[in-house]
Amino acid sequence: MNLEQLQSFLTVAETGHFTRAAAQLHIAQPTLSRQISTLESELGSELFYRARGNITLTAAGETLLPVASRMLADAEQIRFQMQELAGLQRGRVRLGAPPSMCVSVVAETVGPYHRDYPGVDLHLRESGSHHLLNELNSGTLDLAIVVASEHDPSSAESLDHIPLLEEELVVIASDGQHFGRYRNQLTLRQLADLPQILFSDSYDLRATTMDAYRQQKLEPNVVLEGAEMDAVLRFVERGLGVAVVPATVLLDRPNLLSCRLTEPALTRTISLAHRREVTLSRAVRAMQELILSTVQDLAKQSPAIRSLSKDQQG
Repeated sequence: MNLEQLQSFLTVAETGHFTRAAAQLHIAQPTLSRQISTLESELGSELFYRARGNITLTAAGETLLPVASRMLADAEQIRFQMQELAGLQRGRVRLGAPPSMCVSVVAETVGPYHRDYPGVDLHLRESGSHHLLNELNSGTLDLAIVVASEHDPSSAESLDHIPLLEEELVVIASDGQHFGRYRNQLTLRQLADLPQILFSDSYDLRATTMDAYRQQKLEPNVVLEGAEMDAVLRFVERGLGVAVVPATVLLDRPNLLSCRLTEPALTRTISLAHRREVTLSRAVRAMQELILSTVQDLAKQSPAIRSLSKDQQG
């Protein structure tokens, strides 16, 4: 069994078609078929059900799929590390983060990193924490900024988590008219009466907010739901309503006002995760250190943000 066979297997699994897979791999279809047949012989199991126009994975193929993906990712990581040591290139960083972190921590980190390490290839994956953790485990990401409550207990042995920050969820509006007499803080009951914009179901922010409403047997006054982070911020700026967002999102947004939330106060913890058994390259370690220092700087700008990385290092 070799890496070329595993790559061929993955490509067939992804395309569901031998002809398309061969074209994508730039090899002849008979060559691809021989590679798959040889791999099946070596493993002693068929990997695909071969029906005309319909190639699907067998149980053995389903078992091999995550293992092959991880092995190829590890091999690529080793190649990059060896090239880095040999001075052929300065490396690559594949960073994942949820949208709220992309518009705050990541936005503050990428510029300085690129300035200091212009030869490093940066790849950003914006998604929910659950998906990012899966991609870390599969080897397609080097680092991921994730919401602690989204940690999968089954990944505890494979991933390391460095606490980054704890932040409040705050209410934002375009002007003081929405907040009225409440000024600097709102209770959840008071918030329920205000016109509110809700995130899409894929956001942990929505789940946290709606769980709090349910616990107090409240129904929010929703004027729009299903929006993504950038759209929510734009709708709030246009005066459509208020929204509950992490405190870090407000940094460098002078057009938005905020109110702290009480009774209950809602918070979330953010961590920086990576695969435990993988030795981080110099490029990835530099990104990790810059994220930690960036979080400490951001925490100085708002009482609603507390850096945990400082506690960790202290």
